Amino acid sequence: MLRAVNRILLALAGLVLLALGAAVLTGALDLQRHWGFTLPAAWPFDGPGDVLLGEADRRGWSGRGWWWPAVITALAVLVLLSLWWLLAQMRRRRLREVTVDSGDGATVVVRGRALEEALAAEARALAGVDHALVALTGRRSAPAARVVLTLAPHARPATALRGLGAEVLRHARTSVGLARLPAEVRLRAVRHRAERVG
Repeated sequence: MLRAVNRILLALAGLVLLALGAAVLTGALDLQRHWGFTLPAAWPFDGPGDVLLGEADRRGWSGRGWWWPAVITALAVLVLLSLWWLLAQMRRRRLREVTVDSGDGATVVVRGRALEEALAAEARALAGVDHALVALTGRRSAPAARVVLTLAPHARPATALRGLGAEVLRHARTSVGLARLPAEVRLRAVRHRAERVG
């Protein structure tokens, strides 16, 4: 859901900025006179000297009693929505527990942290992996894994990825009884000093 909200917000922001940019450029460069086309009567920028709100408009709006409360309310709502969106980006929702079908109609609950630690420990045992971090996201019945692998200087990324999929994730699917366990993997390299030859 957050991805869809992000795409909609980015698309709307892009359209608004594109429309404002086109309006400002058309007026500032006096394109309607140079290229010989006419603009609608409500077009805000008619020439290089025009402004969005003239002095008469500013005085007219600020003289009304509802103007300043409406502006402050709109800005407060905009700030609150921006803060909500920012916190939603930073919040990494982790699964506290994963439900496992025991096969006899009952479900068993496995702590998410325990499964994360088991996955990370097995991933650290792979050849070329120096450190591993695992976080489980998604739903209790359909978890997904976010894995960060820190590779040793001479490790092969393809080998580490194959080992992660063929061993670590397969073992986790088998032990928890999941049909699938999608994973997003990020690879990092260990910082090390340059080696001297000679």
